[in-house]
Amino acid sequence: MSRFVRASKYRHVFGQSGKKEYIVENVKVTNNAWDTNIIAASGKYVSINWNASGGGAFAILPLPSPFHTITGFPHKLPDTLPLARSHTASVLDTDWSPHDDSLVASGGDDGKVMIWKVDDNAFEGWGADHWVPKDFDPIWRIDASSRKVGQVLFHPTASNVVASATGDFTVKLWDLARTEDPRNVLSGHNDAIQSLAFNSTGTLLVTTCRDRKLRLFDPRSGSDAVRVTDGHGGIKGARVVWMGDHDRIATTGFSKMSDRQVAIWETGGLGNLKTATIDTSSGVMMPFWSENNILFLAGKGDGNIRYYEYENDNLFALDEFKSVDPQRGMCFLPRRALNVSDCEIARAYKIAGSSIEPIAFIVPRRADGFQSDIFPPAPSSEPSMSANEFFSGKNAPRKIVDLASGASFVSSAPMSAAPVPLSASMPSPAPLTPSYSAPAPNSTMSSAPAISKSYSIPTPTSTTTAEPPAPAPAPAVQKYGSGDDGETATLRQENVQLKKDLRDAREAIRNLELQVEAQRANARKAAQALLDAA
Repeated sequence: MSRFVRASKYRHVFGQSGKKEYIVENVKVTNNAWDTNIIAASGKYVSINWNASGGGAFAILPLPSPFHTITGFPHKLPDTLPLARSHTASVLDTDWSPHDDSLVASGGDDGKVMIWKVDDNAFEGWGADHWVPKDFDPIWRIDASSRKVGQVLFHPTASNVVASATGDFTVKLWDLARTEDPRNVLSGHNDAIQSLAFNSTGTLLVTTCRDRKLRLFDPRSGSDAVRVTDGHGGIKGARVVWMGDHDRIATTGFSKMSDRQVAIWETGGLGNLKTATIDTSSGVMMPFWSENNILFLAGKGDGNIRYYEYENDNLFALDEFKSVDPQRGMCFLPRRALNVSDCEIARAYKIAGSSIEPIAFIVPRRADGFQSDIFPPAPSSEPSMSANEFFSGKNAPRKIVDLASGASFVSSAPMSAAPVPLSASMPSPAPLTPSYSAPAPNSTMSSAPAISKSYSIPTPTSTTTAEPPAPAPAPAVQKYGSGDDGETATLRQENVQLKKDLRDAREAIRNLELQVEAQRANARKAAQALLDAA
């Protein structure tokens, strides 16, 4: 057994559930069997798919906290309360705007997408004498499909852009300023779409499907996927999440033998970098990503929440939050709304039975003041561009917020945290393949701590091993370190600039590749149309 333990700031992260009086009770959760997270959260409110008669509905409630009660709000909900009721069939999914904590989208079994705005005074007088509940009304109604709308998702950087996954196996992009027709329709799915996710800047969208395929789309160019690959072997419940600014995608699903799995994929060619088995339970795994490089996995029907730290295309097990109450659904709070004074790095909202349970994930520290090393900047609530600019082809880095000062600024390197993979036809990336695949063989997740220990010794000097220029600094120090410190500093500065230029060049190449793939897809579609006409 190795004497070394991999260094990590998050080794001792623990989950802390709120006290009984902090938990919201008497929640009437939907009985619909459609597979979504059931609950969603903004920085102010939570939305829950509701079990209501006379059509579909969802509830909007003030944000519970694991540290205190909700001021002026009952711990146990009344039997009758205001709901968002305008859907004529069950509400299947909701999502809050990342740019407006009061704006929420809903999709239902009636084929409608609706947008709702919550007034600041909506919860005044709850439970008081002569209080009369008043339902919420939508501000936009969109006829998205003749079949159900299974998922809705706001764009991460463009304001008022919503994606909807419909029962006709398409993803439609909507500009809320003109909702008569979708701005783009992404097709090619052969069965029900199970989940979808944007990358951090919203220039790419990935989907999982019941046909066991993983698809990557340019949401503004053409309708066909620019990358398609085989996903998990099982047909049930595959989910996907983009791993922040990394050019990596994490998926959860099932093997052909019904083992639950988690996998990591690179986005250049949708190559699989690692697939690991979790266990043999039957509940769908819900993945959630934090900018702390932590991946949370919560299984439906499970009582626990596992969390892993991502490093060098490996997932290292940290710990798990354990509970005897199984979860039906879950969501995570936007990081800009966390309680940083208590070293809270993430917060989950768990639907268990008829209650909403807030769970804080805390780094145990005694130091006073802001802990900058465990709180990287979070996505800001300010959009980077308008919907019209996005659909006109503009690309803009996302805005981020400093959790210490609250100041927002533009991210300097939105997609440069990991090297950008190129296509197999390019000669330069060939040496990169072994460095990604060698440390990540298929394995069970229980072996992650062992992997962690075996890689602990080289960790401090291996943060850039996946980049071709990375070996340059070491020879420079050995050759010039004892003679000329000025020349050493110059060489290091040049090396940093070369790395930046290389990342920019790879990004440009990848964008050109995506454009070429889109043109080819459109050409194939046009040729097929001509053949059909002939």
